[in-house]
Amino acid sequence: MRLGITMFMTDRTVQAHDLAREAEARGFASLYVPEHTHIPVSRETPPPTGVDTLPEEYGRMPDPLVALAAAAAVTGRIVLGTGVCLPAQRDPIVTAKAVATLERLAPGRFRLGVGYGWNVEEAADHGVPWKRRRAMTREHVLAMRELWTAEQASFKGEFVDFAACWSWPKPTARIPVLVGGAAGPTLFAHIAEYGDGWIPIGGAGIREALPALRAACAAAGRAMVPVVPFGTLPTARKLDYYASLGIEEVVLRVPPGTRDEVLPVLDGYARAFL
Repeated sequence: MRLGITMFMTDRTVQAHDLAREAEARGFASLYVPEHTHIPVSRETPPPTGVDTLPEEYGRMPDPLVALAAAAAVTGRIVLGTGVCLPAQRDPIVTAKAVATLERLAPGRFRLGVGYGWNVEEAADHGVPWKRRRAMTREHVLAMRELWTAEQASFKGEFVDFAACWSWPKPTARIPVLVGGAAGPTLFAHIAEYGDGWIPIGGAGIREALPALRAACAAAGRAMVPVVPFGTLPTARKLDYYASLGIEEVVLRVPPGTRDEVLPVLDGYARAFL
């Protein structure tokens, strides 16, 4: 089983290029970084973690694609991914070019983890109609796939509409799109249509959800996609359980911190689980 890591990176923590280099040196397979463009000060949406006050790292995140570009420049093996990017809040034409440019820096090593978002106020500042954010995410990903693959790309939908155009660079390989979210028919239908994997946060309920995901993929004429439990606090028993489900990659949670605080955590995970 491959083990990756994820961390809520900020301007005060160890940076992506340093963390990626150290993770690669210890044998970790992947590094994923999250995205929030900003956090509105005045908001009503409760924190997704169930705490009363949202941790400050949510409002201090760097841009994930810029951070991962720096990581790509100093590594040669580790997979680099977003965990997760919020496509509904991004212009798909600009993001497609940024992603393709990043993948060219790390050929075959980039994974685009996407999600629908949880912060109503943040999405509103981007003009995202909250009840349509899943449909908007779908269109933005499909439009980016068109830009990555077609010599003359075009797209016409409810949220994205552009005539035939040229857009380079193209990625060197297909960019896997991993879709994050809680198990359910809408999520699994989206994964079956345009995704290349499911990244459940925390991992609870995966065994019970696998038949529904497998059925959604079969209905779309596809083989079962990979499942990558995300943000896991590891124990040997938990990793053995995931392995028994046929899971091949698990992304471990690293608490946000400085280099001196984070490297001992990486060393402990490496000794115990790699």
